[in-house]
Amino acid sequence: MHTVTAKTILSAQNGMNIYRGCLHGCIYCDSRSECYHFTHDFEDIEVKENAPELLEQALRSKRRKCMIGTGSMSDPYMPPEKDLRLTRRCLELIARYGFGAAVLTKSDLILRDLDILEQINEQKKAVVQMTLTTADENLCRILEPHVCTTARRFEVLETMRAHQIPTVVWLTPLLPFLNDTEENLRGILRYCVDAQVKGIVCFGIGVTLRQGDREYFYAALDRHFPGLRRRYEQTFGDAYEVVSPNHARLMRMFADTCEAHGILYKPDAVFAYLKECPPDQEQLTLF
Repeated sequence: MHTVTAKTILSAQNGMNIYRGCLHGCIYCDSRSECYHFTHDFEDIEVKENAPELLEQALRSKRRKCMIGTGSMSDPYMPPEKDLRLTRRCLELIARYGFGAAVLTKSDLILRDLDILEQINEQKKAVVQMTLTTADENLCRILEPHVCTTARRFEVLETMRAHQIPTVVWLTPLLPFLNDTEENLRGILRYCVDAQVKGIVCFGIGVTLRQGDREYFYAALDRHFPGLRRRYEQTFGDAYEVVSPNHARLMRMFADTCEAHGILYKPDAVFAYLKECPPDQEQLTLF
């Protein structure tokens, strides 16, 4: 881990990444790709130590309230956050200035900040997003080895539901020949239905692979699933979009389940919900 003094914190879309790099060890992580131009080891977490100060400046300068997102590139609840508490400090600022928050994570450490999320949700809107890739706990420990498993993430979703905080699940990736099965999809969707999630983000059944990410993924396949790398290479070559042979069938099942339970599932609809920030309530006067 190393610290830097950042110049900015919010993107043009009001997203922020307090950390850069990750310790979760997910074997499919696109953030490892060379196109993101990491100048340090991926596991050597870069910490933007002045993130709260930058965020406060940005929030003060905004004319209209909006949703502030975090976690699109690097999880805001990686192990260093337990002591550094930068994500919590940023959420406290979001609450103080009356903005909304959309947090994406795989970690149950987010439960530590339930009080702040409740405050944001009461004032404006807070959405907790969790990634679910497999209902098989043993497989989860291979695919995502250094973060809590799917069953624990479901408990996080359930806790948020109990506290009236809306949730969204990212159902990605479903890896060809590994977790792209009807049984696995049913298991994940059962979690989503039981947790009464507002929406599910799913771009298709498959995974994206590019330079940097592909090599790490294939090395993991060699360690845990001997022979599977060759099957990928023979089936997909160097394709960026690696689409499961089961894509069409599983996407029909996915859409049918979401329709039946009133869950948002078209990407544009889910992202519109995540970006939608309720207007400020006007104070009533007697005159």
